[in-house]
Amino acid sequence: MSERDQPVGNGRSLLSLDERCELRRQRRERLRLRRRRRRRRAYIRSIHFLPSLATLANLICGFGAIYIATLVPWSMSDPDRALQDPWAVFFADHRFVVACYLVFAAMLFDAIDGQLARFARHTTDFGGQLDSLSDVVSFGVAPAIIVLHAFKQDAADLPLLLTRAIWAVAALYAATAAIRLARFNVSNQHGAEHHFSFLGLPSPGAAAAVVAFVLLQQEVRAHAVFGPTGVWYWLTVITTALLPLVLLACGLLMVSTLRYPHFTNRYLKGKRKLTRLLPAVVVLLLLFVAHVYTLAAATLLYAFWPPAQRASLRARQWLGVTPRLPGPAAPT
Repeated sequence: MSERDQPVGNGRSLLSLDERCELRRQRRERLRLRRRRRRRRAYIRSIHFLPSLATLANLICGFGAIYIATLVPWSMSDPDRALQDPWAVFFADHRFVVACYLVFAAMLFDAIDGQLARFARHTTDFGGQLDSLSDVVSFGVAPAIIVLHAFKQDAADLPLLLTRAIWAVAALYAATAAIRLARFNVSNQHGAEHHFSFLGLPSPGAAAAVVAFVLLQQEVRAHAVFGPTGVWYWLTVITTALLPLVLLACGLLMVSTLRYPHFTNRYLKGKRKLTRLLPAVVVLLLLFVAHVYTLAAATLLYAFWPPAQRASLRARQWLGVTPRLPGPAAPT
């Protein structure tokens, strides 16, 4: 009997050397495949984790905006000012501007989380509910708090009844944002092909219009000469007085039946004509030159164009120029 035909181990198996090598090779291949599947599962778990991470970043930005908007700045003559954290002093001195940009950062994370979920092909009800809860904080509560404190900064000596009315407007805006998001959750259909328009002003669009107008008010206020004369002074008075009105209008538009376009799905995705590039370049240049005024103009135009168009059509219908308008479409 040759060496290759000798019994292996205690004699329970009679395998040749080639067969034993083949078994070892198969064992190593199974181990390699098992490790590859483990690494793939870890990669998939990390990809699935990213949308929730972006959603939580949205929530944190909204919470940070609320916290910074309520900071009390140190006066220049306060001896404790020099002992404070320089970042805390900077945030307190520019609290409304920083808070507004944090809301815009929350909008960026809100746009990213949906794209990440579709990229990972992992859209879940948990992610949708977490996204809505984060949006209530970032686009419902945070803009209301910012407007409330920005208005009180220049209108602190108002009558008690008017102060309570401003607080009620801020509370109404937060409530309408929650209602808007709840309505979207119960009527939402998955897939980008179903999202070419919104029923009512979307909460990120409402928050963008509100905080962009606050940025405009703070920009005008920075140029104002505080006195009974001066154009910048009166512009500051006008923009400050309009803050609660803009907040109230955006809150009501969120629960309206007006149609608002989804710009990303309707105008940016897919093949588009080259002529669409020129307006985008103009907007980018305007953002570079005067981003505060451009943001305010663009967001307010988006928020108030559909109601202005509806009012114009109603007026023309009343004058007998156009036929009656159809009723509102079903929510999507």
